Amino acid sequence: MTAYGKPTVVSDGVGELVVLWGGFPIVGAAVGGLLAAGAGWVTDLAWAPAQGLFRLVDGLPDGYALGGGVGLGVLAGLVVAAMGTADRVQVTVDGTRVRLRHQGKEQEIARSQTRVVFVDGKDLVLLDGGAGELVRQRSDLPTDRLAAALQEHGWPWADADPHRDEYRRWVPGLPGLPTGADALLRARQEALERDRRDEARELRAELGRYGVVVRDDAKRQYWRLTRSDRSPQ
Repeated sequence: MTAYGKPTVVSDGVGELVVLWGGFPIVGAAVGGLLAAGAGWVTDLAWAPAQGLFRLVDGLPDGYALGGGVGLGVLAGLVVAAMGTADRVQVTVDGTRVRLRHQGKEQEIARSQTRVVFVDGKDLVLLDGGAGELVRQRSDLPTDRLAAALQEHGWPWADADPHRDEYRRWVPGLPGLPTGADALLRARQEALERDRRDEARELRAELGRYGVVVRDDAKRQYWRLTRSDRSPQ
């Protein structure tokens, strides 16, 4: 309990969990059953992949083939549901801190560290007093719900990035970056082009140590400097 009342939780809600854990296994069971029932037909298609697997299924007794197909479909649906659940983002707000939960990990940001909060595209962004990023978390959470939760607890909400006009398109070798930052941006560009999101996230954090803030537009990088010198020695 805080001066602004009990914490507010913003998440995708129970409905999405019902779809994930109820819908995907059912769809998987249906698809698996259809593939098992149609295995003989697929073996007659010369261009169809996994011919050996379909011939194996076609050679099984009907009951075993259908049961196995349904079972594998349910298992595949459960795997997709588990992945979707892990990728859900939950934001818990009170008067002193914001807690972000994603993929089993939790990050906490103190109100005393935060100068402004806003949503940039699908990213929830918290900036510190030097205009550096405390956190940038992508989610599908509605902006209006995030804004309402944060404002309810007295957080400094902005409807847009107050530093949007400071960003410059990154071009290799462009002057103005701290020493070493251009090499990190080159590596991060390659990670973006190869869809290595974890690597791109790590390189964003490393650029933050140099006082460089990065935002992406598709696979293009834009950068700005913070107000404090953070360049590693």
